[in-house]
Amino acid sequence: MLDLKQGKRFIWSWLWLICVPMVSHGQESPQFTRQDTLRGSITPERAWWDLIHYDLSMNVNPQDSSMYGMNKIRYKVLKGMQVMQLDLQAPMRIEQVMQNGQKLSVRQDGNAWFVQLVQQQEPGSLQTIEVQYGGKPKVSKNPPWSGGVTWKKDSKGNPLIATSCQGDGASLWWPCKDHMYDEPDSMMLRVTVPQSLVEVSNGRLRQVESHADGTKTYHWAVTNPINNYGVNVNIGDYVHFSEVYSGEKGPLDCHYYVLRENLEKAKQQFKEVPRMLKAFEHWFGPYPFYEDSYKQVEVPYLGMEHQSSVTYGNKYRNGYLGRDLSGTGWGLKFDFIIVHESGHEWFANNITYKDIADMWIHESFTAYSENLFVEFYHGKKAGSEYVIGTRQNILNDRPLIGMYNVNYGGSGDMYYKGANMLHTLRQVVDNDDKWRKVLRGMNKDFYHQTVTSAQIENYLSSKTGLNLVPFFNQYLRTVQVPELEYWMEGKILHFRWSNCVENFNLPVKVLINGKEKWLKPVANNWKQISLPSNVTELKVDPNFYVTQEKLH
Repeated sequence: MLDLKQGKRFIWSWLWLICVPMVSHGQESPQFTRQDTLRGSITPERAWWDLIHYDLSMNVNPQDSSMYGMNKIRYKVLKGMQVMQLDLQAPMRIEQVMQNGQKLSVRQDGNAWFVQLVQQQEPGSLQTIEVQYGGKPKVSKNPPWSGGVTWKKDSKGNPLIATSCQGDGASLWWPCKDHMYDEPDSMMLRVTVPQSLVEVSNGRLRQVESHADGTKTYHWAVTNPINNYGVNVNIGDYVHFSEVYSGEKGPLDCHYYVLRENLEKAKQQFKEVPRMLKAFEHWFGPYPFYEDSYKQVEVPYLGMEHQSSVTYGNKYRNGYLGRDLSGTGWGLKFDFIIVHESGHEWFANNITYKDIADMWIHESFTAYSENLFVEFYHGKKAGSEYVIGTRQNILNDRPLIGMYNVNYGGSGDMYYKGANMLHTLRQVVDNDDKWRKVLRGMNKDFYHQTVTSAQIENYLSSKTGLNLVPFFNQYLRTVQVPELEYWMEGKILHFRWSNCVENFNLPVKVLINGKEKWLKPVANNWKQISLPSNVTELKVDPNFYVTQEKLH
């Protein structure tokens, strides 16, 4: 058995795999470049046009690891400007941009490409540009935590290819407006691959078109808004099976694409999908993309939350590659990747951050969804034990919120510190029906929207009826864990919050001499209460992510 320090180090080594590596943990003063600003901010060359539709066509050649094609970008003019910023990262290149039959001038600045329009366009008008591009995209060294394309082979020597690009950006492999604040309302993907292979992307398969040159094109239609990193291409010797889930909005088509050799394993393991859908529709409301169906697609990496095309590489095992990140045993009761990555359909793909600095919105709620799944099937006590168990993974190295406008996310603690923050908030709300309505309300009121942390914080304050400003300042913006300090004087209990932000006033449930009681400490100022008998023991309810310290 590992001691606590060893156990924390062991578990964190695995947790790191599901955390975003685009940030350097412990880096106090990161240095940012012009490229960081061009990538991470809403530049004037982005702000004047609103994405309406992508029509992305591409040929994928496994023999030389190249991709080339065209993206037709439909947009609405918001105000008159003549320069448009597009994004495409080296070694990929934009070869030509056309509009209304005219070739446009393009200036490259690193990964940003500035397109000079012939003239200013009328505000309110709809316009289209055609962007031809190609090259050999960056190969991911550690997918999905480093972005790029993975070029592998299955056990029979067939190509197995997949894209993954959160954080590093979709512009690693296709030209787009690579900022999360603006999503197209819909999208077409037309991917051409060798005849012997199957290609799977987002949305519904509209057509498979065969060609005389030994290739075929898969036509996929996405009818909902979609974030850039949610777009994916998966290519392999796939076989397909499906089922229909009877959900809150009616029949939901569920499609599964797996390697031929794993078909029987998948038919067994993917029974987790309807269980996941039942639990999450209960907690969060209807699956957000009925029109585009739900898919699980086997890939040569662990998995990712690509919208309506969730990727899977958990080796058909429960837990996280067979391990329980909570250390409680409950984590082995479900397939971590199916549950966690599908949870992102509600928190990431339905409700999407505008800036990666607010990535906690995706990861905290989705990590929290794991224990809600456990609770749904195994009871409230089991769910609480699971989320409390994940505290061993928290480092408190950096705040959960990153830095804005430079594509810089917060600490990996956004997973399990964030989950425990939400679990703590549920205790304060102290009304499970109300809490469930808040979670479902979020997915209804922010349906298919991009949001800021401020919007989510204000929403939770409004719907719970609590002033949560100090609460979120504490847990999102500092690395301090609030500490309940107390001392006893006969029948008098003295208590306060320390190690906390100004005005921190979280109510907390405690056991005093074995009896449950709510205390209302405040930051740095002593309060006292009189009890019927001498205080001999005080213990904070473990469902609160706080510490306690007895003084004197």
